[in-house]
Amino acid sequence: MTNEQDSPLIKAVKQASSEWKAAFNSGNAKGCADQYEPDAVMHARPFGTFTGHKEIESFWQKLIDDGFHSVEYINPTFEVVDEQSALLTSGWKMNKASGVIHRELWVLQKDGFAKLRDDDFEVTG
Repeated sequence: MTNEQDSPLIKAVKQASSEWKAAFNSGNAKGCADQYEPDAVMHARPFGTFTGHKEIESFWQKLIDDGFHSVEYINPTFEVVDEQSALLTSGWKMNKASGVIHRELWVLQKDGFAKLRDDDFEVTG
């Protein structure tokens, strides 16, 4: 690849990440969960580990119900792992919390869209 940041994979990851943030910021927990693969694993420190759409959607719904919104990523970086997957790391902040994304593993699906397979983030403030 000439420029990894302009690759179709990175473009798909950036689009999917934007869709996840838009869903969260509009209070749509199902839209958040839809950005994950069906058997995805989410490590939400210090809350625990959540597996699959149902558990992941419930986690995001609780946060939304508790009044969390306006998430922004701070200085996100993208690293191509292979032809089908890329890592996103970033700081983040929202109206009631902030933290770090240690690892979002996005995987290109057969339909050309990226989905989260593994999500590891932490609340630090």
